[in-house]
Amino acid sequence: MNDSAKIGAFFDLDGTLIARPSLEWRFLAHLLACDEVSRANLVLWLGHCAKTILRDRLAAIEANKLYLTGLHESLVTEWTAAGAPNSPPVFLEGMTRIAWHHGHGHRVFLVTGTLAPLARAIAQRFPCPVEIIATEPEIFDGHWTGWLAGEHMSGKAKAGAIRALAAQYGLKLGESHAYGNHIADLPMLEAVGNPVAVNPSRRLARLARSRGWRIYKWHEWQATAQAGRTNLLTPTEAQ
Repeated sequence: MNDSAKIGAFFDLDGTLIARPSLEWRFLAHLLACDEVSRANLVLWLGHCAKTILRDRLAAIEANKLYLTGLHESLVTEWTAAGAPNSPPVFLEGMTRIAWHHGHGHRVFLVTGTLAPLARAIAQRFPCPVEIIATEPEIFDGHWTGWLAGEHMSGKAKAGAIRALAAQYGLKLGESHAYGNHIADLPMLEAVGNPVAVNPSRRLARLARSRGWRIYKWHEWQATAQAGRTNLLTPTEAQ
């Protein structure tokens, strides 16, 4: 393995590479519009939220996938076939940065809390292949159970995943890069030697400035499925 291949580049997705609302909320809106989510599933989702929100907001909302209970995994294929992954605005500068890392021989990873099948769908728009570490929904007989097959990929779980990848591929985290937009990405950013706050939340921006981290201001760009084939611009860096 050459030295470049020992450097990792870890990217968050929602708010970092694509504009909000999140990819999963976009998928949920699609399911609701197609009348795929039953009232019973919404009751399950809200009930779990109500029981856990005071104890753990993350588990109550972001890690709560009970609205998917009983739905067939092929709905993602139908959503993709309808062109939905082409509609969220991606940040051109983010695509440029991915291409830059790939061009330098770095290993590029998407580390995201969104559902893994959705992450795989939108990653087809990226300028080069990326390895995807995301939240895996539990599946039984082709249907989602509403629970997770592993951890929700957020907060400390992201840092743990990065360390596991470093051990697997022999990556030098002190020379690696991470990009995130929210304070929940802090453990991931702290795990590498080159953290970058992208369009950061106020709390993350304050912390990034106090630590001398780079801050990137990326802008929206409506792309097609061939976005990765277009000319890419140089990222705009703001300190």
